[in-house]
Amino acid sequence: MKILFAGGGTAGHINPALAVAGTIREKEPGAQILYVGAKGGMEERLVPQCGYTFRSITIAGFQRKLNWKNLKRNVQNVAHLFTSTQEAKRIIQEFKPDVCMGTGGYVSGPVIREAMKLGIPSVIHEQNAYPGVTNKALSKRAAKTMLAVMEAQKYLPASAACVLTGNPVRPEVIRAKKLEARAALGLDSRPLILSFGGSLGARKINEAVAELLAWSAQTDRFQHIHGYGQWGKWFPGLLREKGVLLEKHKNIDIREYIDNMPLCLAAADLVICRAGAITLSELQVQGKASILIPSPNVAENHQYHNAMALVNQNAASILEEKDLSGETLTGRVEELFRDPKTITELGGNAKKMAILDANERIYSILRGLVN
Repeated sequence: MKILFAGGGTAGHINPALAVAGTIREKEPGAQILYVGAKGGMEERLVPQCGYTFRSITIAGFQRKLNWKNLKRNVQNVAHLFTSTQEAKRIIQEFKPDVCMGTGGYVSGPVIREAMKLGIPSVIHEQNAYPGVTNKALSKRAAKTMLAVMEAQKYLPASAACVLTGNPVRPEVIRAKKLEARAALGLDSRPLILSFGGSLGARKINEAVAELLAWSAQTDRFQHIHGYGQWGKWFPGLLREKGVLLEKHKNIDIREYIDNMPLCLAAADLVICRAGAITLSELQVQGKASILIPSPNVAENHQYHNAMALVNQNAASILEEKDLSGETLTGRVEELFRDPKTITELGGNAKKMAILDANERIYSILRGLVN
C-alpha cells in the first residue's frame, strides 16, 4: 500500500496521522508512507523524527483579526493558495498514492482536494467535536469522513459520509494501570489531582492552581502534580509568595513539563486541564474525572465543543476561562470531592465514551479503499 498523509499546524493534527502511520508500518512493513505538510510547520521537524518521508508545500492560514499587517499577510496567502495547489499536484503525481488521508489544518486542503481531482480515494479525520473549516469543505467529496465523536456530524454537510472511529491514543496510555502507576510514582493513599495547561503553559490556569495549592496545603488532604509549562517559570516563585514551601509539602510535585504523562494520568483521581481532542480521548481511555478549562484562543472555539461532548454525558465538569479564578477552581474541587461517588461517576461515564481501537478502525477503512 502507498499512502499519503496531509495535515499540520498543531500537534492535534499531526499526532493522529503519525499514530495511524505507525499502525500501518506494523501491519504492512512494506507500505510506502509519505507525509505532506507546511513548509516551516512543526510537522517539518516531527515527521522525519518518526522515520517517515516528508515533503512540504508553501502555505499559511488566513488571519481572522483584521488589521493592516494581517491584510498584507492574507494577500500573500491568496497567492500561496495557487502555488500550493500546483506543488500538491506535483507531489501526488510523483508519489502515485493508493489512498490519501487528511487530518486537518490548512495544509491538508490543497493536498486532499487535488487528490480527489486526480481520482485517488481520499479520507479525512476530524479530531474535534466542532469540525475545522478545511475538513468541513473536504467532507463534501471525501470517501469517508472519520469522526472522533458523532456530535461533529451535525456541523457537516448532509452529503458527508461520516463514520465513527475515535481519536488514535498512544498505546502506553491505554496500557497504564492506576495501582502500578501510583506505586511507580511513590504516592500514598490520598487522592491525586493532576493539573496542566499544555507544554507552553497557561497563565490563568497556573494562577488558579497556585490558589488551589495554597488552600490544599493547609490540610495536605490531596497529592498534586502540576505542569506549569515553558512560559510558566514564574510559578514556583508565586507559590512561595503564597506561603507554599515545597520542602514542607512533599505531596506537591510541580514541574515545567510532565514527561511521564501516561503514568501521571493513570495515577490521578481528578485531572484539571484544557480540552484538546487528544487529551480528552486519553481521559476517556483512562476513565478519569476532570475539570475542563477550554482554551478561548482556538479556531471556532472548538475546545468548548470538545468539553461539552463530555459534559453532556456527565463525564466531565467544565469551568470556562472567563469564570476561572483560584476561588472558583477551589470551589469546584471541593464540590467534586464532597461525595466520592461523584468522582467515580464522572470517570465511569468518561470510560464509556472511550474508543480503544481507533487505529484499527482507521486502518480498516484505508485498506478497504485500496484496490
